[in-house]
Parts: sequence; C-alpha cells; structure tokens
Amino acid sequence: MVEQARRQAMELDFWNGPVTAQSLPGSLTSHDFLVEDGVGQYIVRIGDDRPEHALFKYNEIAVSQAAHDAGLSPALLHHEPGALIFEYLADAARMDAAALGQDANMDRFTGLLGQCHLDLPGHLEVPGPMFWVFHLNRRYARIMVQHGGRMAPSVARLMALNDELETAIGPIQPVFCHNDLVAEKILDDGQRIWLTDWEFGGWNDGLYDLASLAVNLDLDAAAADEMLRHYRRLNDEDPDQASRRRFKAWKCAALIWAVLWGGVSEMFAELEFDFAAYSRQRLDMLDRGLAEFRSS
Repeated sequence: MVEQARRQAMELDFWNGPVTAQSLPGSLTSHDFLVEDGVGQYIVRIGDDRPEHALFKYNEIAVSQAAHDAGLSPALLHHEPGALIFEYLADAARMDAAALGQDANMDRFTGLLGQCHLDLPGHLEVPGPMFWVFHLNRRYARIMVQHGGRMAPSVARLMALNDELETAIGPIQPVFCHNDLVAEKILDDGQRIWLTDWEFGGWNDGLYDLASLAVNLDLDAAAADEMLRHYRRLNDEDPDQASRRRFKAWKCAALIWAVLWGGVSEMFAELEFDFAAYSRQRLDMLDRGLAEFRSS
C-alpha cells in the first residue's frame, strides 16, 4: 500500500520537474510523504474518506484553509480526490513533552491554542462539524458490536463509563478545536508554533484539546495540571476544583475514544500498525485516569 500511495503522490499534476517522495512516519489515517520536485519541497497526504471514523476530506480541506488564514498552519497548496499538498516547513521540528514542559514554550503553545479556539471559526467557509467525543464513542461501539470486533466484549463497560463521564462534563461553551493533538502535529520553527493535520477539526470544549494532548503525550498529573493552569491563565483565571475535575473527565473520555478508535482501525485500516497493542495501552492508561478522576 505504501508504494502504491508513493506512486500516486509522484504522479500528481502539481509537480514541475523530476519528483522524489520520501515516506514520513506519524499518520495512522493516511500515507504522508515529503515530496521534492524541481521547484521546492512539499508535504503530501494520500488518503480517502474514512467513513468508519466519520472522517471526510471536504472537512479537512475547509478547516486546513481556515487554519492557514488564521495564522495557525502551513498553507494547503493543492487538493484533488485522494491527495492534499501542503507547504513544507523546512525549519520546523515537532514539539515533544520535554519541549512543551518548558514554561516559555507552554505559554506560546497555550496562546496558540487559545487563538485556534477563538479565531479560526471566523475564517471557516462552512459551519464545521461538532466533535462530540461521547457520540463518536457510541458510534465506534455500534460498529464493533455489529461487525464482531475483537474488543466487542469490552463495549458494555466502556459505554457505561462513557455515560458517566458525559454527565460529569455537563454543558459546554463550544469553541473550534483540533481534537487530535499529538507531538507530530505540533511544530516549532524557532519563531512560531504551528498546528497541522486538521482531519478531526470541529466544535468542542476547549479543554478537550488539552486533555487529548495530555494523554497522547502521557503527561503525569503534575505536568497535565500545569498545562491546564497555563490555558486558564489566558482568561486571567486559575484552575479551580470543578475545572480540574472536568479536565480529568475529558482525559478519560479521550482515552475511551483512543481505545475504541484502535479497535475500529484494527478492523478497517490498511496501514501496517499494531492497533491491538495501541488499544491495550490506552486501556491501561484509562484505568489510571479513572482512579485520578474519581479521587478528585
């Protein structure tokens, strides 16, 4: 599949001159390449809609364009069925947990996230979807029960937890979120931080972006709380007991999503990746997260 995707990337009509395509790690929903032609270097994403994940390219295109217009992301230079071509940031490197843990970088990142949550919607040409993780979790559960996925026996317990956490979250004030923040999608060129890969972009509680990043980086409780403090400080507020409890609930909800996402991906994905091991790891993290949530 990788070689087929590479050929597709190299045969796009966008190029000028001889083309090379280097496979890039990171994405679990598409084949990504660093492509060089006679003019420059570009990031190319090869992939189609993934209905099982409610992922549709028209949304990724619209949100990517809005994110660039809002100053958050590199430019989407070209798109056609099955392919997206983005500006390549040659001087940018991903931000890992250690880099984000630095106080100055945390200020920069949470400031960018606040800009995303409030400014991006003004650049959207379409309303954009709602990313309500509890509903998505129920969708995944139905798919696994209907198709007999390996994780089907765990669905009843996970759905009971899903309902409990949704009640704990309560009403939200929606902002526009990335919804899938991992280190590979946060880039720093030394001057500014960039967010990339907007396939899950949609309206949500701003705390979900923090929570999903915290679990994806496997931050300990103290580091996660520090990130929450920086985010709340954008509004000249400090985390109180209620916001800390909601944040912990969002972390658990994000872990349920990750567990079920892995289970559904194992059934449908064509990428070479151990989705079963990914789900097991997230299940272990969920048990720890639930203990932290229930003790708050």
